[in-house]
Amino acid sequence: MDRRSLLKAGAVAVAGVALTGAATGTAAAAGELPPVPGMLGDRRANELWYQLDEIALYHLSPEVKAAYDVFWPFIQQNAPEGLYAKWLELSRDPAYPGNYAEFAKPVEQPLRVLSKLQLDNFDHFYRGDEAGLVKAFAAFGQGILFDPRREPQESEVHTMNGNPPSGYHFWHSVLRAQMFLGIDRHRWARLHPMIGFAWALQSIAKPDHRHVNPGLPREQVRALARYWLPRSPDQLDHDFRSAPYPG
Repeated sequence: MDRRSLLKAGAVAVAGVALTGAATGTAAAAGELPPVPGMLGDRRANELWYQLDEIALYHLSPEVKAAYDVFWPFIQQNAPEGLYAKWLELSRDPAYPGNYAEFAKPVEQPLRVLSKLQLDNFDHFYRGDEAGLVKAFAAFGQGILFDPRREPQESEVHTMNGNPPSGYHFWHSVLRAQMFLGIDRHRWARLHPMIGFAWALQSIAKPDHRHVNPGLPREQVRALARYWLPRSPDQLDHDFRSAPYPG
């Protein structure tokens, strides 16, 4: 799986807390995590993305491996140009979203496994702290999380791989399949804008994948938060039809 993918009334308020204040959630706190020599950036956010890589890429449980063994051959056979290309094609058809749900139905069970994998990880570190999770996505998009534990396997910076970072489009395509199949639909509707927000930040910051990056100006981040965090799933469909960067 490619590496690392709010309600309107409260979204901007949540963003303001996330970008300026300390997290106060009930999940794993940064103070409970052992120090990592050479790590830069928020300790808990670093751990969130590190552990997601661990369970989704490097140390797969039998259940996750079995899900991949079904999911990837299905994509290769039924979306040979890539899942995003398939989503883009079907999303422009009047039959959307039913046609996309029908397309994804054969891999519903693997999608359930992958949804639980990601949501459990988010909950472990940020349950009860949605503002903190927004901050973790913002740090991810800007490339300001440096984790030396990743070297020499891949980039030490926790951010989306690739330049441009096409993984955001893949993530969007996966979560739309999950939502249309009723897999944790409300949870993904709240996380979806955070993914768009991170994509927008990374599109501007264009972070180095091997060295910690300076953050974008605070007001620029706030302006992007005001646009992205209130976005509805339908609005995000429109946004993600633009590639590789937001239109």
